[in-house]
Amino acid sequence: MKKPLYSGWVILVDSLKDFPNAETPHKVITTREYLARPQLFDAGRPKVINLSRSYAYQSRGYFCSLLAEARGHRVLPTVEAMLDLAGRDLYGHAIPELEEQLNRCARAARHEPEEELRLFICMGVVEDSRYEKFARLLFDWFRCPIIEVTAAPGEWLSIKRMRPRPLNKLDASQGAAFRDALHNHTTRDWRSPKARPSLKYSLAVLHDPKEALAPSMLSSIKHFARIAEKHDIEVEPITKKHFHQLAEYDALFIRETTSIDNHTYRFARRAMQEGMPVIDDPVSMIRCTNKVYLKELLTANDIPVPPTVVVANLEELAGAEEQLGYPLVVKIPDGSFSRGVHKVDTPKAFRDLAKALFKETDLLIAQKFMRTDYDWRIGVLGGEPLFACHYLMARSHWQIVKHKPDGSAIQGSAKAFGFDEVPAEVLDIGVRAAGLIGDGLYGVDIKQNADGVFVIEINDNPNVDHGYEDAAQKDEVWSKLARWFYDRLEM
Repeated sequence: MKKPLYSGWVILVDSLKDFPNAETPHKVITTREYLARPQLFDAGRPKVINLSRSYAYQSRGYFCSLLAEARGHRVLPTVEAMLDLAGRDLYGHAIPELEEQLNRCARAARHEPEEELRLFICMGVVEDSRYEKFARLLFDWFRCPIIEVTAAPGEWLSIKRMRPRPLNKLDASQGAAFRDALHNHTTRDWRSPKARPSLKYSLAVLHDPKEALAPSMLSSIKHFARIAEKHDIEVEPITKKHFHQLAEYDALFIRETTSIDNHTYRFARRAMQEGMPVIDDPVSMIRCTNKVYLKELLTANDIPVPPTVVVANLEELAGAEEQLGYPLVVKIPDGSFSRGVHKVDTPKAFRDLAKALFKETDLLIAQKFMRTDYDWRIGVLGGEPLFACHYLMARSHWQIVKHKPDGSAIQGSAKAFGFDEVPAEVLDIGVRAAGLIGDGLYGVDIKQNADGVFVIEINDNPNVDHGYEDAAQKDEVWSKLARWFYDRLEM
């Protein structure tokens, strides 16, 4: 095989005067050379730092990041980051969280600036140590080498502007700070020698050792690691404290319960920004999290669901009662592992529950109650069935998971089936429903009764445990997961 000329860190500049090769151990080339000579990187997978003087749309810097993504190179910043930082209307969604952290840093340091505050964030590092946490958060949001932040003073520091800054516009002190930050970012040894992958690719598996209802136990992750080795993938379990090391891996597999408002979404978003294959991807997380969205999506695509009414206020309860009858199931839009799901048997119970839930949400979902001894769970990966199970209801309960007042939970057992043992309609509906979400890993919950089959929900973070979901398909379940990552990394 022809050896690539460059396969480590590559720094792009418009002019070699901006960042001479003598100032870094990494290869520095011009943006013009990078665009014109793709053969320099044949079979290589370099990590590219784009220091072009302009990231404007269709500028040379823009095209470098665009082609880097097309060539399978890790690039910073991505085109998405360039576009996000083009104006406040594009990065405004990040302002509330950033301003909260900015003000938290100011309060902790008892810093009350009387004049406009200007911060230069270089590779997630800021010269003013009082704002270190803000700098890291900003770099998590927008993976751009140099960002200038301007904030207006007052009781609450408000961000007026954020913009990328070219290296040639920095003064001597700022330039030196950037070079130090770049050197630290590109030369630090993130992982111990033992953890460095000897295989072709490295896969980070995010998990929480303390989570009681984790989608995969640590023993299952270790089993997956043994299978993945056969596919030239080294699996390394990580936790939320490893967020800043994520880019040192090739792909990410999230094996703790996902939520839009916790670190799992941040991990998924960062992986996508880095161009890493990821399960679960942030789009799938957003789509699966909201039951109102799922109901609309499924019905619009002729996927059968239980009779359902979306309720926006107490006056609409009577209409739901009339359509659904009792008992009925009430759900909050965002919930997982049976949390936020209630069964009510009377109008008074319905009204009392709705009053309480409307304090937390603007919409409720009411569904016809379907009593069954089990739910089908069809696992789908990349548009193909991965496993099929019966999830039995928890003992003396109407749900798969029974949450107890003390915070503990009881789960029903699971029984896996071969695909030839699954009713064709159940398997077909499961695969079709998952395909509406994306190309990742999904668990489709289905009820089957005399009236037909009905999709209850689609999970972006389904359980996959050794000895349970894989009991029928055996190690082929784990091999398919490994191949999913390997194929996308090869592409």
